[in-house]
Amino acid sequence: MKRLFDLAVIIAFAPLWMPVFLIVAILVRVKLGGAVFFTQVRPGLDAKPFKMVKFRTMTDARDEHGNLLPDAQRLTEFGKKLRASSLDELPELWNVIKGDMSLIGPRPLLMDYVALYSKEQARRHQVRPGVSGWAQVNGRNAISWEEKFKLDVWYVENQSLLLDIKILGMTLQKVAKRDDINAIDDATMPVFRGSHEQN
Repeated sequence: MKRLFDLAVIIAFAPLWMPVFLIVAILVRVKLGGAVFFTQVRPGLDAKPFKMVKFRTMTDARDEHGNLLPDAQRLTEFGKKLRASSLDELPELWNVIKGDMSLIGPRPLLMDYVALYSKEQARRHQVRPGVSGWAQVNGRNAISWEEKFKLDVWYVENQSLLLDIKILGMTLQKVAKRDDINAIDDATMPVFRGSHEQN
């Protein structure tokens, strides 16, 4: 049912998101140059890796040693606006169509984080990761990692079609208001270095 719901929503709203997708793709190409998409391996259902696709929001600027500069220095003004609108997430609809992701579920984070989760936190991988999720509509990047993971696990325990519809509606409201895009004092969320509640 969840899979059918995802595909039905994507197809039903295709006349709305497809033109926006094309416009953003052109803008990314013009503003940032080079590749339009950013791909990165992320953990999916049961923590199995898949390639997640997003629109690029950062440059590939590096220091004299060839290392990428910090996110805050590579994130352009255009990129900030793209993230604030959450339009950088649009290509993830392809991941949903492929079955790597769902519209709603815990956000897919970095592969490096998988080994750092407590057993309770690791339960977030019992469902497909989502384009949006319960943590995203209840603080997103403005809450701590521990709070975010508790919300993810709550979703795993309470998931239902009605809850997905509710989160989808709340997501649209958040996007319209551009709430909780960045963590305090960070261009993005700070690096997760493990929980204080390992078990």
